[in-house]
Amino acid sequence: MGLTLFNGSFIGTKNTGIGTLARDLIKALSPKNIFLLDPLNIKREGSIKIPSNLSPEYGIKGHIRRLYWLQVHLPQIVRQQKADLILSPLPEAPLLKGIPSVVIAHDLIPLRYPHINIQLAYNLSYVPAILHQAKLVFCNSQATAREINQLIKIPSKKLVPIRLGFDRSKFYPLDLPREDFFLVLGRHNPHKNLKRVLQAFSLIKNQNHKIIFVGPFDKRYTPKLQKYADELYISHLCDWRNWITDQERLKLLNQCKALVIASLWEGFGLPALEAMACGTTVIASNKGALPEVLGNLGIYVNPNNAKDIANAMYVVSKDNTLLNDSRKNGPVKSETFNWDTTASEIESFLN
Repeated sequence: MGLTLFNGSFIGTKNTGIGTLARDLIKALSPKNIFLLDPLNIKREGSIKIPSNLSPEYGIKGHIRRLYWLQVHLPQIVRQQKADLILSPLPEAPLLKGIPSVVIAHDLIPLRYPHINIQLAYNLSYVPAILHQAKLVFCNSQATAREINQLIKIPSKKLVPIRLGFDRSKFYPLDLPREDFFLVLGRHNPHKNLKRVLQAFSLIKNQNHKIIFVGPFDKRYTPKLQKYADELYISHLCDWRNWITDQERLKLLNQCKALVIASLWEGFGLPALEAMACGTTVIASNKGALPEVLGNLGIYVNPNNAKDIANAMYVVSKDNTLLNDSRKNGPVKSETFNWDTTASEIESFLN
């Protein structure tokens, strides 16, 4: 294996999704042949310091800075280090610079559910161009691989589904009593289907249960969701939390009756894996990759049907059989998702 540079520009101090993946994956990859482009001064062996203001936590300005850095400064680092390859935890790399890249693809949500905004050109042109340019595309699920093949016409032979991992030092059973609340983790974007989740929660008509939403507030979506909760007369049962620590996340996952992921589509669904590791029941959309992650442990719902979601929430609130099954089998199944295995598989393709 020659020298590979790992694009760590997406890693920040408040990671969600890809940032968490990048942070955890690099820990398992070999530091001898894979150098981290390090925004946080982690001081990993062979790490190379890069600006710390490139991650999504800096909003659209961070996004623009990162893309500029990728096109202008990263090629300079590649030449200085005499690197052979860039490994990126998302479809971002220098474009048309003649620099070989391998990228990890997660989903095509922005293409499935497009919104007219400043990032539309990025999703419609830049990301597909990077996927076509890459030597290899690792996909976080079979569902994502099929999606990329069908929507962007990337040849199947260039698409390699891999099984992701999670930080098992942060997600594990605490054997706490389950409390009367449902938990939703993630952003408030429309494809997360939170309006139907609110509608479903209102249908179970159980004043003893609450629902906690944990995810970054978004001025485009969060106020509308909170207003809808008011219209449904359930705002007093809804708790909106912008950001929590890893320890708070662990505690909530161990206390909730169930994690609810009723997304219209998920390319993987890391919160489902984290919940499973904690022995927590997951009410999951039957669309996308969640069935690949949860197998027979998920309670699957049609995300387009609020009554279906409500029925699952009602059953979980009344039936401890499901809770006991998740407590017993979830942590065992989660062990098949291991970053060391993921890293070994990636490195075998880089050789």
